[in-house]
Amino acid sequence: MGFIMDGLETEAYDRNYTDRALISRIASYFRPWRWRIALVGLVLALASLADFAAQVVISRSLDAAAAFPAVGVFIGLGIAVASFGSLEWLLNFLRQHLSGKVVGETILRLRSDAFARSIAHDLSFYDEHSSAKVVSRITTDTEDFANVVGLVVDFLSQIVLVGIFFGYLVSLSSKLALVVLAMAPIAAGLALGFRGMARFVTRNAKRVTAQVNASIQESVAGISVAKGFRRERFLWRGFKEDNKTAYRFGLRRGIVFQLIFPVVGIASGLGDGFVLFTGGMQTRGGGLTPGQWFLFMQSVGYFWWPMLNIASFWSQFQDGLAAAERVFSLIDREPRVRQAGKHAPPKVDGAVSYRGLEFSYNGKETVLPGFDLNIRAGEKLAIVGKTGAGKSSIVKLLMRFYEFQGGMLLVDGHDIRTWSLDALRDSIGLVSQDPFLFPGTVADNIRYSRPAATDAEVERAARSLGRGDWVEELPNGLATQTGHRGSSISMGQRQLVVLARVLLKDPAIFVLDEATSSVDPFTEAQIQEGLETLMLGRTAIVIAHRLSTVRFADRIIVLEAGRVVEEGRHDELLSRGGEYATLYDTYFRHQSLEYIESLGARR
Repeated sequence: MGFIMDGLETEAYDRNYTDRALISRIASYFRPWRWRIALVGLVLALASLADFAAQVVISRSLDAAAAFPAVGVFIGLGIAVASFGSLEWLLNFLRQHLSGKVVGETILRLRSDAFARSIAHDLSFYDEHSSAKVVSRITTDTEDFANVVGLVVDFLSQIVLVGIFFGYLVSLSSKLALVVLAMAPIAAGLALGFRGMARFVTRNAKRVTAQVNASIQESVAGISVAKGFRRERFLWRGFKEDNKTAYRFGLRRGIVFQLIFPVVGIASGLGDGFVLFTGGMQTRGGGLTPGQWFLFMQSVGYFWWPMLNIASFWSQFQDGLAAAERVFSLIDREPRVRQAGKHAPPKVDGAVSYRGLEFSYNGKETVLPGFDLNIRAGEKLAIVGKTGAGKSSIVKLLMRFYEFQGGMLLVDGHDIRTWSLDALRDSIGLVSQDPFLFPGTVADNIRYSRPAATDAEVERAARSLGRGDWVEELPNGLATQTGHRGSSISMGQRQLVVLARVLLKDPAIFVLDEATSSVDPFTEAQIQEGLETLMLGRTAIVIAHRLSTVRFADRIIVLEAGRVVEEGRHDELLSRGGEYATLYDTYFRHQSLEYIESLGARR
């Protein structure tokens, strides 16, 4: 049993729902289409009735063959059977059409809810959970759920047909009908006895599929790095292990679901034999006609088929429940970043105040142990410090990418937790170190920050940087295609596109997170020309490793272990000979004109 019940690591937000809770939740998604579902049920019942009528006609034809062997009788019965068969086909087609629309609309809503929740999560969620596994829940699991809904409709059609047949069986022979009915709990009990294992192995199969998807996505995303270090074999070994795990859990799932067929098959075979013998004895004694005996045996097949189908139905039904469980777990996971109000001022001045801010990414290591900082509206602040000092964390908290655990963060005197997220982020323009571009043109990527912007506004924002020379260097100007993640243009041009995107937004607060650290000096000069003009009258928070960005700041603060250890202007801090002077000698001095001239003099 350990072979079957050996578990797979779950996601932290996974939940275990009872069957009742899951079915109730699923029903809530179908509730808007209850009248259409009722119509599906009516059509389903009519189709089952047509199938039943065809069997009754065949039964009567057997009796007629013995009593009235006339050709005309058989022609009439044949036409009746063909008519009922055609009617059944038409009704089933209508049922498939109606149920397909209901399922499609329901999956559309479910997938929309899952996607909406995934993009509502803060960045801490994606720090902890693979994006590929989230994608698997939104796509693969919702698709599996759709498949099982169609299966449920087919299964219900069989149940309806069984009900009709059983009612007729009672009118033929109540004794024999009770014999058939007595076997139903045995078949159902055998099938449902596998329910616990079926849910477990199905849930694990879903998890391992998501794990394989994540492995593939990460391997493809990092293929250039892997090739650069000749680590293709390492990627292959990792994928091979994940694939073996998927095979192992797939095998376990197959064993669980295949075991049920022999067990139920044996039970049904014994039941068929017993009913055949009992019905034959009644026919011999005159209790049933040959046609009624045929109909009885035919109905036994219809009666047992859903019972036998419970095996395959239950496996796929568990697929659907496991898929729904994973999707609902994603939907029910509450974001950590929550807004307590909808504050949205008509104008933002840009004053920022950190008061005793406490923050940790994982709840174990403290990044900001009571951080205090006041930034005046319109001030240009530079933040420097060693890696891990907390520079980027300050910016991420201001953007509400993460939730802080203590203290307050104010913008224009208002706690940012009381702001509308739209209003807060509309007032802040963030340029990160890694410039991300979407597939499309350069103009499309600039317009991303303000979709309603005109072509003239987009071009004005682009040409505000570096006198617009960089636009002329693009192969097709602003119509140049950026490619995947901006691969069609240079790193410096990508950074300029991202800067133009923020400039088009025209926020009250600029946040530059090492925005020029990955560009060449010429491109950096282009960026600086635009920024120095456009930052006038706006609050600017600059995290930089470039001297040109730092030395002209109104104020520089030096961070160490999440605390401000020094602050002042460039020359003032250098004269103190403190932490900033040390950082300057380590990181900035080689960028200074004096240093470059001294190298030339030595030569």
